Amino acid sequence: MALDDVLVAIDHDLDNSLDRLFAFLRIPSISTDPAYRSQCRAAADWLTVELNALGFEAAVHATAGQPMVVAHARGGPGARGPHVLFYGHYDVQPPDPLDLWDSPPFEPVIKKTKVHPKGAIFARGSCDDKGQTYMHVKAFEAMVKTDSLPCNVKFCIEGEEEIGSPSF
Repeated sequence: MALDDVLVAIDHDLDNSLDRLFAFLRIPSISTDPAYRSQCRAAADWLTVELNALGFEAAVHATAGQPMVVAHARGGPGARGPHVLFYGHYDVQPPDPLDLWDSPPFEPVIKKTKVHPKGAIFARGSCDDKGQTYMHVKAFEAMVKTDSLPCNVKFCIEGEEEIGSPSF
C-alpha cells in the first residue's frame, strides 16, 4: 500500500477520529495534583483500549507514580527492518489560571484564529501531548487498516512527563 492509501484511510474516518480525540482530551489527567490520580489512570486505560482495538498488544503497567501504557504490534505482510519505538505522555499541566481560557480547558473546541485561520483544537493537552500522541495512534491505525505497517512498533506512553518522569 502507498502513503496515499494511508492518508485516504485517515481522512475517511475524520469525524470519528475527532470524537475519540475529544473524549481523550476531556480526561483531566493532571499529574501534578494527587486529586487527579484516578483521572491519570482513566487516560492510561483509554489509550490501552484504543491501542488494543487496533490490534496492538497493549497493557497498563503500574509504576511508583502514574501508570504507563506499553503496546506493541508486528508489522504488516513483508515487514522488515528496525523496530520503531514511539514515546508520548498523557498527563497535562493544570489549566490555571482559568480566567485566561476562552472556553473550559477540558471541553475541546475547534476555533479559527488569526494564527489558525483554518481552525485548531483548543483544550488542555491538545498539543502537549495528548493531541500528538493520538496523532501517532491514528497514523499507526491507518497503516494497520491498510496492511502497510512497514515494521514492528512499540508504544511507551507515560503519565508523569509534566513532573519530570520520576517513574520512567
